[in-house]
Amino acid sequence: MRLNQVTFNDAKPVDGYGPGFFRIGGEVFEGAVLTGPAGPVKWGGYEDTQSLLDLADEIDVLFIGTGTDVAHIPQTLRAALENAGVGVEIMNSPAACRTYNVLLSEGRRIALALIPV
Repeated sequence: MRLNQVTFNDAKPVDGYGPGFFRIGGEVFEGAVLTGPAGPVKWGGYEDTQSLLDLADEIDVLFIGTGTDVAHIPQTLRAALENAGVGVEIMNSPAACRTYNVLLSEGRRIALALIPV
């Protein structure tokens, strides 16, 4: 078996998560968080549409982690993102973290918005 070292360039991978927090690039964030090409920041949740739309020119796909379980996001949020040309993938937060890390290591143009577990 051949093992390769994973490099993430300037973006930071999700290192871990737990009840109410995420660790991204070694830094702990309490509550909802958004991470992408510019690094992690606090996120205001589904009502904070503008933070997500600000990424539209930098990403192709946004993964939204909806907490412990998969849940629908507001239709207005989905429509705004899709109208801005951003693909939206909804999954639970643990799966979103794993998917983000894999695609980030491949150099994809992605971002991740997370609701805590």
